[in-house]
Amino acid sequence: MVLALHGWMDSSASFQFIADHLGSGFHLVAPDWRGFGRTAWGGSDSYEVGEYLGDLDAFCRHFSPSAPLAVLGHSMGGNIAMLYAGVRPERVDAVVNLEGLGLPAVSPEAVPGRLRQWLDQIAAGARLGDYADAQAYAQRLVRDNPRLDPARAAFLAEENGQQAEGRWRLRADPAHKIINRVAYRVEEVLACWREIAAPVLWVEAADSPMRAKMLAEPGYEDRLRCVASLQRVLVEEAGHMLHQERPAEVAQLVADFLGRVTTQRGARPTM
Repeated sequence: MVLALHGWMDSSASFQFIADHLGSGFHLVAPDWRGFGRTAWGGSDSYEVGEYLGDLDAFCRHFSPSAPLAVLGHSMGGNIAMLYAGVRPERVDAVVNLEGLGLPAVSPEAVPGRLRQWLDQIAAGARLGDYADAQAYAQRLVRDNPRLDPARAAFLAEENGQQAEGRWRLRADPAHKIINRVAYRVEEVLACWREIAAPVLWVEAADSPMRAKMLAEPGYEDRLRCVASLQRVLVEEAGHMLHQERPAEVAQLVADFLGRVTTQRGARPTM
């Protein structure tokens, strides 16, 4: 089984294009994180990493109670997968991380201002934009990402939105727009990464603005050295949403990597 974890402001539907190319030899399970897609909203003012870790632990115990499984994550999902693989190394036998590149460090001096911003945003409330219909949302997706095939954009618009009060609204809790009150502490993250026992496929997209931002971050290359078994791959002519833009190539990377992991362990895949 491969547990697929979507990114921020996305949904499980994002993995459909990879699933189309993986073939019947893989069992891909893609849940929606709390407050996204068709999962219920959290009912809180904002969302935090600890909640997602708890949800991922519950996913793993539910879908594979007695054996470790492979985890595939994109962006936020990749970041959570990396943390979880270090916190619960016995529950994960492989990690495929698509553009879950971590975040810039937040200095202690920045925390008071961050907390003020968090309080201000909670007081003001959060909202998401809406659209005239699903087609308008699909057009927006293509404008934001010209590499996205229009047919795929139409599929995502239908899956990620719903009709409400005569408008097309995203299936996401607006509270996700509120800044995370917990600062990103690189040292703590890397301590988790050092505990990862599973092999990791680290996939970056050549034209990703997120990748460009992280490459400019001091010590980014040093962060990767914290992972004991890491294979790094660069997908050319792709942006941050590489699994939507180049699903066949990404699916092949996933299949090849997980096939090697299975062969090295001398066991038949339980996909």
